[in-house]
Amino acid sequence: MRPSDDVLAAFGLAGPARPLDGGQGESFRAGDAVLKPAGDAQEAEWSARVLGGLPGADGFRVPRPLRSRDGGHVAGGWAAAEFTEGTPGPGGRWADLLAAGRAFHRALRHLPRPALLDRREHAWAVADRIAWEEREPPRGPADLLERLRRVPSPAGAPSQLVHGDLTGNVLFHPERPPAVIDFSPYWRPAGYAEAVVVADGLLYHGADPALIEQVDGGARMVARALVFRLATSVLLPGAIPREEVERFARATGVVEAAVR
Repeated sequence: MRPSDDVLAAFGLAGPARPLDGGQGESFRAGDAVLKPAGDAQEAEWSARVLGGLPGADGFRVPRPLRSRDGGHVAGGWAAAEFTEGTPGPGGRWADLLAAGRAFHRALRHLPRPALLDRREHAWAVADRIAWEEREPPRGPADLLERLRRVPSPAGAPSQLVHGDLTGNVLFHPERPPAVIDFSPYWRPAGYAEAVVVADGLLYHGADPALIEQVDGGARMVARALVFRLATSVLLPGAIPREEVERFARATGVVEAAVR
């Protein structure tokens, strides 16, 4: 599925729309814009208003959301934003990635909790609630979910609007601040967003376990993030591959050792 000529025209863009690498293969570039399926139109409009309303700040940038000719940010089921140059992380740049996330979250700190988060029932939203013991967990492979949930909860920290999927969604540029893209909103402590980055690093990028120490909440928060990622894998269709279970088993052992 790609954006139609009518969608391009609604955003004042000329074709052709060409697929972009990465992500889930659903993003397309047309001229100086990137289009992707809007999903929940109400959430897409809200996200565009949030990102478009952020004040200028040091340490990060975000793509400017585009408006359609009728004034909204969604047309024909698609949303659009300016194309942003940069190389996707992490590429080993953990300190830079975490710093960009922290700057981004400082800019979001004043915003209220959106009620639309309550009605989300996709796998990632449900897994997030499982991670914070707001939903009973499914039975996970080799009881890894239970082991992770036995890790003591992190000390209380205030929740705020956070980006829950930063790892591959920060673009690095040699002359400009990192760009934060593909906003995945959650209402959690900022340290949880950092912990998801570290969990991804342990699972998929060979990150040094010492990176856990950089997270506000440490290993206890990273345990929450691993529950989030593992519960998502359980909830999505299909069996979890053995190598994926082995990744989670190794990461679980690292976190358990760090808590002791």
